[in-house]
Amino acid sequence: MHVEFDHLSVEKEGSIARITLDRTQRLNAFHYDAVRDLDAVSQLLASDQDLRLVTIEGAGRAFCTGIDLKDLSADEIDMGYHPPWERALRRFETMEPLVLCLIHGYALGGGLQLALSCDIRACTPDAKLGLPAINESIIPGLGTFRLPRYIGLGRAKRMVILGENVDGEEAERIGLVDHLVSADEMHEEFEELVDRYTRVNSQGARLSKQAMLTCFDQDFDAFLDRYLDLQTEAMTGEDFEEATSAYAEDREPEWS
Repeated sequence: MHVEFDHLSVEKEGSIARITLDRTQRLNAFHYDAVRDLDAVSQLLASDQDLRLVTIEGAGRAFCTGIDLKDLSADEIDMGYHPPWERALRRFETMEPLVLCLIHGYALGGGLQLALSCDIRACTPDAKLGLPAINESIIPGLGTFRLPRYIGLGRAKRMVILGENVDGEEAERIGLVDHLVSADEMHEEFEELVDRYTRVNSQGARLSKQAMLTCFDQDFDAFLDRYLDLQTEAMTGEDFEEATSAYAEDREPEWS
């Protein structure tokens, strides 16, 4: 399956879907139409029962530079921009498939917000990441919700209030990204990571994602109840049966 939107494309092969942001003349910045595309593709993929893994990349020189500042300064973006944007990011964050992204060039503003909604972030050492919305005297979306959960409240406040950027190496050091890939061979190394996560992508892995979604938002008893429900689902699923059979037969499991 290959679907072309005006400002991005999605290609599905087997259980993997690949999204490419493609508004290269604006470093993949988002305006109204691009946000509508992202909202639509997130809805399409979230409803695909056969999907197991999603990747997000940016074409050209950057991953994504967030909201289109030219349109914003021309009063062509108002509050109507934000609901479909946040819907799309929440779908990536909560959909069953694992979501991986490859960051290069810039992941600024909404670009970093999009990356934060993914499960796993790979990044080149020289990439620039930040939430510089303070320069326009606006709030950097739900980056204010997600960023502290990855790097801690104090460091997140500093990045948001000062509008500071970090490079890929610093991002890995503070827990903002999960893997570094070389700038020269980023696509090849990212594919190795995709393969690595595909090999471990059992139902148990995907249900673990669901459990961790609420790890900061529930008290212990509520989280325990949620965990027990998810564990019951995991231990009555086909992948659990496959795992126990593979162990008994001394072979690698093959996930459904």
